[in-house]
Amino acid sequence: MKVSTSALVKRSAIVVHRWLGVSLCLVFLLWFPSGIGMMYWDFPSVTEANRLDRSPALDPSTVRLSPGEAYATLGEAQVPAEIRLNTFDGRPVYRFQTGQGEHIVYADTGEEQLFVSNEMVQRVASAWTGQPVNAATVEAVEEVDQWTVGGALRTLRPLWKYSWPNGEQVYISGDSGEVVQYTTTASRLGAYLGPIPHWLYFTPLRKHPPEWSRVVIWSSGVGTFAAILGVTIGIWMYSPSKRYRNADVPTSIPYRGQKRWHTVLGLIFGVATATWAFSGMLSMDPFPARTGGPAGSDNGAWRIPEALRGDVQMADVAVKHPREVLARLENLDVKELEFTTFAGEAAYLATLASGGTRIVPVSGEPDFEFDRRRIVDVVTKAAGPGGLLGIGILEQYDMYYLDRRRQRPLPVILARLNDPERTRYYIDPKTARVVGAYSSRNWVNRWAYHGLHSLDFPWLYNYRPAWDIVVIAFMVGGTALCVTSLILAWRVLGRKLRLLLPATRRGAVLNEDLV
Repeated sequence: MKVSTSALVKRSAIVVHRWLGVSLCLVFLLWFPSGIGMMYWDFPSVTEANRLDRSPALDPSTVRLSPGEAYATLGEAQVPAEIRLNTFDGRPVYRFQTGQGEHIVYADTGEEQLFVSNEMVQRVASAWTGQPVNAATVEAVEEVDQWTVGGALRTLRPLWKYSWPNGEQVYISGDSGEVVQYTTTASRLGAYLGPIPHWLYFTPLRKHPPEWSRVVIWSSGVGTFAAILGVTIGIWMYSPSKRYRNADVPTSIPYRGQKRWHTVLGLIFGVATATWAFSGMLSMDPFPARTGGPAGSDNGAWRIPEALRGDVQMADVAVKHPREVLARLENLDVKELEFTTFAGEAAYLATLASGGTRIVPVSGEPDFEFDRRRIVDVVTKAAGPGGLLGIGILEQYDMYYLDRRRQRPLPVILARLNDPERTRYYIDPKTARVVGAYSSRNWVNRWAYHGLHSLDFPWLYNYRPAWDIVVIAFMVGGTALCVTSLILAWRVLGRKLRLLLPATRRGAVLNEDLV
């Protein structure tokens, strides 16, 4: 009997979809439930904010050297790009950022921090957790483990790990003496429920970056094709006129049992599955040429961040000693002072224990934020005549500047440039820093990745728990789809294995769950 081309194509598509499902059902079953975990838990890490939070407040009596005096001990001719005053190992230090990297000079003695002793590492570990070091288990990290497998931590050696009975773990660099990783029992559990399975961050795979990248890209790429193929087959097989019959009852789907559930769930959640797999692949940047560069990279928009934050001048630093600045803020616990400039005027930016900031001009009184009108004037001048489409205060997150945990600064000044890329800058008046940027060059990252993968649309994202309910509903639906895939994959493999066994080959019956 001659088989029509349409039937042959349909049968071939079903076979391809079936075996792609067998190959990838477990991977997708990892991705969907862990997506719920990703909504609430991050992979453990240590940020500069974490370090400041666990450091002592600056004591004015211990800051004996001025920034100029401390920098002179280095013998550097180059002006530092950045100057910060905070603490290290319980003592005040200046951190000078130059072309050769960061230099740390103690503000009480003028000594440069160069050598990290075992005793220093122990003090740092103990201070971080507030527990005695003799209660911890100490080990040298020779090979990457689950918590040092990503980024720079993978190659950072020597590295020391301190583990306390309550589950706290501190990783300290033997070169810098800084805490570079910190985990607790809760943070590790959260990582196992979210980021680790979702990113396929399993140590044996992740410690080989090229191979890990290829596995994620190909799995998500092939998974996208399998999902699209499955939706196509489902629509192809679906009969609005209910030409199929199940137990003498008309039906639109020619299957029963798990295949029927798989078809129904695929028709409902298949498109979302395809978009999530595809947008997940985009997170790995499989097509590097698509971005075209940062916002405003070649249209002169870069002048705006430069105009807001100019270069450090050592002569300006000498005008006011940090002790005077701390004295002005004596009722506040100051964790860090950063020397900065705004519109050509020097100032100290103080970071407080509460996470807030204060501005102390070298000539002037402390304030909560920079003058908003001056920020507008600086941006307008830097953009040039006709360079702005508009500038104003943004009180709520918009579609290009948002945060589901609401930790990004608000309000901000939004500057919309009149350039081909429609560049947008978001400026925090408390620091005069650009805290967000967007241009049309970033649309793939914004919409095809973040939009499709996180559903971070402002009309949904800003109204939690509505966003949580929608995303969890889709994740549960996707999980159910994957469970049916797993059951069907088990059946397919079981049939094939039974056919290979002589004792069962004769009685094998092919069951497609057709009605």
